[in-house]
Order: sequence, then structure tokens, then C-alpha cells
Amino acid sequence: MTARISLTPPRTLLNRIGSWYSRRMYGEVLDPGLAMGHNQKVLLSYVKLERSVAKWNALEPGLKHLAVTAAAARINCSWCMDFGHWEGGELGLPLDKISKVPRWRDHRDAFSELERLVMAYAEAMTETEPAVTDELAAALLQPLGEAAFVELTLMVSLENFRSRTNSAFGLTSQGFSDACAVR
Repeated sequence: MTARISLTPPRTLLNRIGSWYSRRMYGEVLDPGLAMGHNQKVLLSYVKLERSVAKWNALEPGLKHLAVTAAAARINCSWCMDFGHWEGGELGLPLDKISKVPRWRDHRDAFSELERLVMAYAEAMTETEPAVTDELAAALLQPLGEAAFVELTLMVSLENFRSRTNSAFGLTSQGFSDACAVR
């Protein structure tokens, strides 16, 4: 599938800086940034949002990553899944475990009870209509605490935004998972 929007935005100062930063951080320029580069206000706002979110630390990074990956898998965003494999490796998470997230129910023994609850919550939030139950929220609030629960909820919401945007743009795998030997 080809992207629905050109991945060659105008060569503005912001886009040039963004491309330099992206290459430095990730080894190549991220396609979502190129797509958003057609609207400088949108790109700048999105970068500010992501930079702010990167500072959140109430939720353990492994749980956060599992939630984001489960939401991306539920939406079937191949770009997000590809980048997520690479990102999980950068976090030091076992790549074999990350590769099981899309079908975690078939691999229950690979995940702790809390991890399974986090992924179930991410999927329930991602449903259209959201399907979060009082019982599921309560099961997470107790072990996580309110601050981490809020962070989990907003991370899943943000991943829904990312995945749905990337899917609508027609963005597909950019080859990040190839760099970490995930099938």
C-alpha cells in the first residue's frame, strides 16, 4: 500500500530540523513526521505533545509499552506495530514477548496477570464503542494506583490517535522491526 499523502513535505526550517532530529534518534526520518510536515502548526503541536508525554513516569515503561502495542495491534496499524517492536527493544524488553502482544490471549503464560489486565484494558478502550468495565478498571486501579492508571488511560488514548492517524494516512511498516530481528 502506498501512503495516501506525499512523504515529501515542503523543505521548511521546521521540517529540516525535524528530519535531522529523527535521523539522529531513530536512524531515519519517521513517516508520520513527514506526513504531518505538510502542516507546520500540526507538526509542531504534535512534537510538543510527544515530548511532554515522554516525561510521564508514573506507569512502569514495560506496562506502558504493552498497552500501546496492544492498542496499535487492535487498530491494525502496521506502522505502529513495526516501530513498537523497535521501541520495545530499545527499552530492553524481550523481543519474543513483544511479538506475542497481538495474540496475547493465545500466549497467556508469557505475561503476568497485571500485564494481561493492562492489555485487556488497552483493547477495551480501543473498541468502538469503548468497552471498559468497572471491574476491569478496579482490577487495575488497585495494583497501579491512580496516577499510573491515569497515565495508562492517556497512553492508550494517545496510541489510538497515533494508530488511527497513521492508518488514515496509509502509512505502513518502515522496516524498524527488521533491525531487531522480529519476524
